[in-house]
Amino acid sequence: MKIRVDDITDQPKILSFQEPSEAFPSLAELQATGESEFLSPLMVELAVSKEYGHIRVKGSVAVKIRFVCSRCLVPFDADISSAFTMFYSEGSRIDSDEDEIELAEEDLVSVFYEGDEIDFAPEIAEQVIMELPLKPLCGEGCKGLCVTCGADLNEGECGCERTTFNVKFSALKNFKVEK
Repeated sequence: MKIRVDDITDQPKILSFQEPSEAFPSLAELQATGESEFLSPLMVELAVSKEYGHIRVKGSVAVKIRFVCSRCLVPFDADISSAFTMFYSEGSRIDSDEDEIELAEEDLVSVFYEGDEIDFAPEIAEQVIMELPLKPLCGEGCKGLCVTCGADLNEGECGCERTTFNVKFSALKNFKVEK
């Protein structure tokens, strides 16, 4: 996942490799906390070239992950993939003493490196994390669980009476005003 800066030329250098999720600390942490389970190694393809004083990395990453549905709590598998372009510049990002800095669009795809090697691992892991759903769903039509008995409503109706109940006002359910 590292490349020597001296090995990068104007002609794109193609790098293709597979790495287990454990090779990326932030992804290993996601698996350790149970948020997701990586079922395959990360398939990474990068095209690295020098361009106008910076290094351009155009790449893609794909991995199969097991999630737990946020509505019905059933595990399901999904393919995550991301195509990205990053620009690496030599130097350090900390150039200002200001507390707040407004980022331009090009700053969002810019990465700074120091030394004679570039490690692509943090940005590859970041691309995977950005593709993870906030609330994973096994399907758009997932009905979830019955709030009364906990039955999976995707497997059929449970027979419980479900009235529409607004949770926002549940604290006022037994509220009585005395005159």
